[in-house]
Amino acid sequence: MLQREPINPPRYVYPPDPWRWVEKQFYPHFLAQMETLFTTANGYLGMRGAFEEGAPVWQNGTFINGFYESWPIVYGESAYGYAKTGQTIVNVTDSKVIKLYVDDEPFYLPTAHLVSFERSLNMQCGTLDREIVWETPSGKQVSIRSRRLVSFVHRHLAAISYEVTLLDAKAPVVISSEMHYEPTTSASEGDPRLAKDFKERVLLPQQHYIKERRILLSHITRNSQMTLACGVEHSFETECPYFYNGDCSEDDGKVVFCVDAQPGVPIRLIKYMTYHTSRRCPTQELCDRAERTLDRSISHGFDDLLASQRQYLDDFWDRSDLKIDGDPTHPDVTPELMQQVLRFNLFHILQASACSQGAGVASKGLTSQAYEGHYFWEMEIYVMPFLTYTAPRIAKNLLLFRYSILEQARQRAWEVNQNGALFPWRTINGEEASAYYAAGTAQYHIDADIVYALKKYVEATGDEEFLFKEGVEILVETARMCYSLGFFSQQMGGQFCIHGVTGPDEYNTVVNNNTYTNLMARENLWYAAKTVETLREQNPDWFTVLVHKTNLELSELEDWKKAADNIYLPFDEQLEIHLQHDGFLNEEVWDFENTPASKYPLLLHFHPLVIYRHQVIKQADIVLAMFLLGHEFSLLQKRRNFDYYDSLTTGDSSLSVCIQSIVAAEIGYMEKANAYARYAVLMDLGDVAGNVKDGCHIAAMGGTWMVLVYGFGGLRDYNSRISFDPRLPKTIKRLQFPLTIRGQRLEVEIDRQSVTYLLRQGTHLAIEHQGQDIQLYEGNPVSVELKPVVELKGGAIKTDCLQI
Repeated sequence: MLQREPINPPRYVYPPDPWRWVEKQFYPHFLAQMETLFTTANGYLGMRGAFEEGAPVWQNGTFINGFYESWPIVYGESAYGYAKTGQTIVNVTDSKVIKLYVDDEPFYLPTAHLVSFERSLNMQCGTLDREIVWETPSGKQVSIRSRRLVSFVHRHLAAISYEVTLLDAKAPVVISSEMHYEPTTSASEGDPRLAKDFKERVLLPQQHYIKERRILLSHITRNSQMTLACGVEHSFETECPYFYNGDCSEDDGKVVFCVDAQPGVPIRLIKYMTYHTSRRCPTQELCDRAERTLDRSISHGFDDLLASQRQYLDDFWDRSDLKIDGDPTHPDVTPELMQQVLRFNLFHILQASACSQGAGVASKGLTSQAYEGHYFWEMEIYVMPFLTYTAPRIAKNLLLFRYSILEQARQRAWEVNQNGALFPWRTINGEEASAYYAAGTAQYHIDADIVYALKKYVEATGDEEFLFKEGVEILVETARMCYSLGFFSQQMGGQFCIHGVTGPDEYNTVVNNNTYTNLMARENLWYAAKTVETLREQNPDWFTVLVHKTNLELSELEDWKKAADNIYLPFDEQLEIHLQHDGFLNEEVWDFENTPASKYPLLLHFHPLVIYRHQVIKQADIVLAMFLLGHEFSLLQKRRNFDYYDSLTTGDSSLSVCIQSIVAAEIGYMEKANAYARYAVLMDLGDVAGNVKDGCHIAAMGGTWMVLVYGFGGLRDYNSRISFDPRLPKTIKRLQFPLTIRGQRLEVEIDRQSVTYLLRQGTHLAIEHQGQDIQLYEGNPVSVELKPVVELKGGAIKTDCLQI
């Protein structure tokens, strides 16, 4: 089969700038991809990287996390318990348009004569910057400089600095600052992974008004009845004579500045943009909030925004920066390129999560409407590890979001005839929005995934207050669901079995005893029972509150422990491998040799039943279990399982290669680990899957951090025990990263011969290095020898036409 290499189009700048993603020439062919990659966002508000002038554009998206439209899910043949209402993130009012006219000639990139062009995403400053010199049809040269940011400090605020200077002649200049709501959405093109195409307009107009240089527009969604207010305010600076006027309507507004421009005299427009949304408040109240936000922004100014943005990011990078030195003997993976790509990925995770209070992290963050803007299990499994160890406040916010929808999860469990709570497979508002139950509702492992992330967060932070006040209620209800889902099978010697489920691999659905699901359910049941017992002993008052909220009976704890202690894990004695599920080996192996690259991803070219009756894997399943619960497998078991399942795993999910890389490194397949890591790291900047135009792969970006820290850094964190077994591939000669562990700052620096552990902030931390106990004290680095890696050959690399 074909191996798809990451795409390195001529937009790359060599040598890469480690802190900036730079585009040196306007390429219309890459318009859609660049809009995604140049997105600016803060976890609440996101703006795709379309040009300020509003054209050319592929999708001029502005998105607000958790702001959605609902719609009835229509089934050709419905059944009891099917999800009834879909949710789709809304492409809201676009406020960033600034049109430029010189000598009444519009500046339009595709036809403009560009003397110079540079656009860059600055990951230190948190800005999207652009510098252009345009030669007009009459031969006048015009400098255009813009800087856009979505504030990490001020959740509801974005701003643009737009500066125009005539370089060699005077001319009339018109700058039209505009805002528009386009009442249509892009069609899904028959791809179920893209957003729904609404036939009726979504946002219905409410108030609209203009005050001097300020415009306010407000809308309400047709079905979900969510309210939105969008406002803009302007500051205008120039020594040239000018005047302005403005107007607005229900869906549009503009303020137009007309300038008698002189050569060498800059004209600077600062545009402040604010968005406020609510599920309860009327639009008038949101307009009042928007007015206050704009008042503050004008008062403090753009420079203050820049300073606060830089301060926020300085702190972020201090807590999370991955520093890497590549081996110069491998020129295709230069240190500058690796450093740039890693920071780009971590920056986009921040943009997807920083201000996400009261919401989750969508599959595509705020870079597009793909996957309807839904939150999936990948938030907990792929994004939370990075946040837990670098930004625990954000990690806690995401867990609090899950707690906030616990009541809907209880209702969903009742709808599918289970006890406790079943969290939705995909959602925005807490209700299940997955219309295809086989690959949606049947993924009951979502409960255990959330509990897994909760457990890791508590162990890494020591936040027992959260555990005992909110977390334990999640544990009780998910344990109830797990227990009611399974049964003690007499045919299996009384072992606890779970039937009719789908694991992480969506190419094998509604199966019995998926090993990943059973293992994660066991962790859920054990942890729930242990936590409740601890709460009862240590804090009887909180235990009483828990019993009141959940009607808990102590006999339930014994049921949970009995089920967990007797969980059934399918295993083939002849091959000595864990089975992905009962009967997996009875299926026919997919004919990879005769499946052309054009037929991937399989889900777009084959009926689900064809896929389901074969041994073929969309997403790492057993391999993921071996990473998350590695202490449950011996090294030999991991190697045998990996050897069997790796050859069956397609590239149809972007979430596989990072996990494959981590486990390959652990079992000694360093060449394969490095190859998979390359695909994981370049998933978006290399457009490996060929679909970056539809948004960034936020979970895969989280997987990038895991590859470096868990894979090559060798971090393992089982049951509160922090250990390291580093193993660098030949392409890396030094790796450095920080971790926040129970409020203390640990820095790890790895080279080919040794590892240095430094407790930069804190008092004392106990860790393990390759089986050796180490005690760390603040300010005293400990350097230890690194045992050489015994490298093994792991078979052919399989990265066929990676997709998601």
